[in-house]
Amino acid sequence: MASVSQSSGGGATIMWQPQEEGLREICGLLEQQISPNSDKPLIWQQLQHFSQFPDFNNYLAFIIARAQGTSVEIRQAAGLLLKNNLRTAFKSMSPSFQQYIKSEMLHSLGASDRRIRSTVGTVVSVVIQQGGIIGWPELLQALVQCLDSNDLNHMEGAMDALSKICEDIPQELDSEIPGIAERPITVFLPRLYQFFQSPHGTLRKLALGSINQFIMLMPTALLLSMDQYLQGLFGLAQDPAADVRKLVCSALVQLVEVRPSFLEPHLVNVIEYMLRANKDTDEEVALEACEFWSAYSEAQLQSDSLRDFLPRLIPVLLSNMVYTEDDESLVDADEDESFPDRDQDLKPRFHASRFHGGDNEENDDDDIVNIWNLRKCSAAALDVLSNVYAEAILPTLMPLIQAKLATTDDVTWKEREAAVLALGAIAEGCFAGLYPHLSEVVQFLIPLLDDKFPLIRSITCWTLSRFSKFIVEGIEHQKGHEQFDKVLMGLLRRILDPNKRVQEAACSAFATLEEEAAEALVPRLEIILQHLLCAFGKYQKRNLRIVYDAIGTLADAVGGELNQPQYLNILMPPLIAKWEQLPNSDKDLFPLLECFTSIAQALGPGFYQFAEPVFKRCLNLIQTQLLAKVDPSSAGVQYDREFIVCSLDLLSGIAEGLGSGVENLVAHSNLRDLLLQCCTDDTLDIRQSALALLGDLARVCPVHLHPRLSEFLNIAAQQLSNPALQETVAVANNACWAIGELAVKVCSAGSNLLWYLSSIVQSSKQMDFANQVRQEVSPIVMTVMSCLVPILQHAEGINKSLIENCAITLGRLAWVSPDIVSPHMGHFMQSWCTALSMIRDDVEKEEAFRGLCAMVRANPSGALSSLVHMCIAIASWHEIRSEDLRNEVCQVLNGYKQMLQNGAWDQCMSSLEPPVKDRLAKYQV
Repeated sequence: MASVSQSSGGGATIMWQPQEEGLREICGLLEQQISPNSDKPLIWQQLQHFSQFPDFNNYLAFIIARAQGTSVEIRQAAGLLLKNNLRTAFKSMSPSFQQYIKSEMLHSLGASDRRIRSTVGTVVSVVIQQGGIIGWPELLQALVQCLDSNDLNHMEGAMDALSKICEDIPQELDSEIPGIAERPITVFLPRLYQFFQSPHGTLRKLALGSINQFIMLMPTALLLSMDQYLQGLFGLAQDPAADVRKLVCSALVQLVEVRPSFLEPHLVNVIEYMLRANKDTDEEVALEACEFWSAYSEAQLQSDSLRDFLPRLIPVLLSNMVYTEDDESLVDADEDESFPDRDQDLKPRFHASRFHGGDNEENDDDDIVNIWNLRKCSAAALDVLSNVYAEAILPTLMPLIQAKLATTDDVTWKEREAAVLALGAIAEGCFAGLYPHLSEVVQFLIPLLDDKFPLIRSITCWTLSRFSKFIVEGIEHQKGHEQFDKVLMGLLRRILDPNKRVQEAACSAFATLEEEAAEALVPRLEIILQHLLCAFGKYQKRNLRIVYDAIGTLADAVGGELNQPQYLNILMPPLIAKWEQLPNSDKDLFPLLECFTSIAQALGPGFYQFAEPVFKRCLNLIQTQLLAKVDPSSAGVQYDREFIVCSLDLLSGIAEGLGSGVENLVAHSNLRDLLLQCCTDDTLDIRQSALALLGDLARVCPVHLHPRLSEFLNIAAQQLSNPALQETVAVANNACWAIGELAVKVCSAGSNLLWYLSSIVQSSKQMDFANQVRQEVSPIVMTVMSCLVPILQHAEGINKSLIENCAITLGRLAWVSPDIVSPHMGHFMQSWCTALSMIRDDVEKEEAFRGLCAMVRANPSGALSSLVHMCIAIASWHEIRSEDLRNEVCQVLNGYKQMLQNGAWDQCMSSLEPPVKDRLAKYQV
């Protein structure tokens, strides 16, 4: 392949021309590429070979623009390949080749075939993404000329390209361009408004869609012409084209989210329109309109115009919650467990890395099918409205629900199903209004668990789970206990349902009930385990993951109660058999690793009998995956970081469960070196889980970390000085906590804390070791402190858990090394005490306050300017349970009382709120 694009001696440029042979070869490859029976990898390899030629992209541009005798499909394929190539290669191309491609795209804007025009528009947008408008000023002039022409092909082609630029890089059109008097958006907006009146539906759609892309940005040009935009929107509200009506609804939804004040004068009319659109015969229009109700409910509006429309809106939402005949959810609704899972049934799963000091919230209201449709959007809208208007919606809604539930024939099963869904949707928002009748509601739902229609059984499981809190609270009295038992047994029956959809819903609902019921499950523990492990034996791969979750949630809920031989004999053998059956490369290990993590934490020392093979396999998984990251062929598996993350988290669970019992396993392993490697990994969630494990090991077997202690501390400190702290907050949080654990468990071994010495330091040799550790850690204390203090001083907008861990860790460092920390206390006492006052009472808070007392003893004058804040922090305790700490705090306060003479102490006390002074009184001041 050769090309000509060189300047002659006189400076004139010879236009590039393709060679026939090269053109023929590339067209032949593209033809094969779009053929369904071709060898795609081979063709891709050949195309990659051609892409090494500098003018390959010129050939592609020529094919789409000028290869008239070639099929449209081949020309489209050339354009799409050109688009992808330009994303990475445009900036490195020679200017003459860039110019050639631009000129060919401009030449093709008005191509006679709509598919070619659309592909050209895509290429144009990519060129603008790469070089900006400033790099292609001719484009603006060409677009304006096309838009102003009366040629439909040219108008559509220009509008298509412009709409794609608006979608991909709208900000580019609202920027100052050197050499151009006005911003592009100012030039285009009047022409787009004009197209609102076009007789051609495509132009109306593209014009409106283009402007809609600017609603979130709200450039000045749109702001100043808002009345004209709204007038145009209202004019298109009844457009015969469904695509246009959908865009009208989308615009109104965005406006009520971003600038609700613009709609305020027109709200009644807008709501009226959206009500009609919510019943549109085109489901996509109805779906877009339905989004309005949630957006409206969250908007900051001066007046509430929607309340009066609720009696008309609620029936529409309920009607749209009924399954339609073509709903994809109905396709596999009757599949029983004899149908094998399809690949598309196996949703991707994501493990949440271990996070110390906070809850990883999960959305437990995820419906059975992930596809967002009018049914789900209507249920979500009803949920939001119930949270805004509460029981005000019940007089309209409940008669409709009751009427639907009263039907019993097979024809109306979808109506009944929608009514049960509606009850679940309002469970949270209307709880107070429903409360007097909830026993009857639950009692009515229980028989529906055995309904003949699988989708009624599955939605009943979900709805009952939404009332779990009420169901569990009723256990205190006999009727409530009987109802709880019926729900429990009903869900267990459905866990063994032959229908796969019902299995999934029942398992998820039962996990929700487990979380609420906790120890109330203990009397039924044996029968629960029997059902869950029976499901474990019969479920296919997709639903098996949910069983693992239900077992793990059960372990979290009942804790040590699980540690009984009769329960372990049911629970462990099937899990261990599965554990031994799955190879190290099987991703089905992920949920099993998570399940074992919960079991290890629940069983505590009782897990020791199962621990060794699990511990060793986790190490093996980590080691194999670390190798696979650099050399997959030697490892024999493909790299997947989740194996490392899940294994680290399980090791944390084992350490937490076994406590010091894990020491023997750690001592005879290479865990310390593997952990150090994971703490320095370039993947955030591996570092996050590794640092959590580091903290857990520091708590239970600190001596085994000592040989590499300074390395661990330095690595952890580096996570706190990351400039992008907001993006790495979970890693920083765990690093901060791990430093605190290392400080107090490893480094305080030589201190005079008798409670610690009695368990750790047994000999003079160990005392020498402890002093050695203190010497090693001293240099890092200042480094860590310099990272912690700025976080505390700029706490606004930073994760609450990170602030708490920073405050605790700073206190622990002060406890271990008061001589190093106390000279600097004047720089951080105020922000530190503010953070300490927000922490709940627990052992970690005690350790932080031991550090406070140690610092004050070492440098009493350092806290004088922050004494009020220190008093507020001390008053934040409900009760200091440790007698020696309580005495230390008394000594600190009374020391300052004696130090501050001539009314200075009374002046300090007078600046405190009465509740604070009342709480300080218990410390004899």
